[in-house]
Amino acid sequence: MSKAVYDTRLFFEHYYSKDETILQKTKEAIRSVKQRYISAIVIHEVYQLTLQKEGRETAKLRTDLLEKDFKIINVDPKIAKTSAEIRHKYKTSMADSIIAATALSLKATCLTDDPHLKNIKEIKTKWIQNRAAAST
Repeated sequence: MSKAVYDTRLFFEHYYSKDETILQKTKEAIRSVKQRYISAIVIHEVYQLTLQKEGRETAKLRTDLLEKDFKIINVDPKIAKTSAEIRHKYKTSMADSIIAATALSLKATCLTDDPHLKNIKEIKTKWIQNRAAAST
């Protein structure tokens, strides 16, 4: 895969999984892709999650690193309208619909195991492990 949009779920696993195999797979999923993108909404979600779990300093450092290592895609009018259409059609959250619209606009695979995103037929999704082996 040469181009990917990363969902917040991958970073949640990357930062908080205690399973060494999952950590290795998230690292590989990041390193193996040449064109790495995240929606600006992922910055929000990672910052908020880290702020709750580890505090402001870690949240700032972590999101600064994401901004350095990934191309951040802002919500422009085209992504906003596509997101609204996806949200209406699939009854999903705003964040998920923005991430899906971002993947669609870039014609990129979305790295996620989120069932809300996996149900969106207009995008291709992939995950770091088989669903049956996933921890819940």
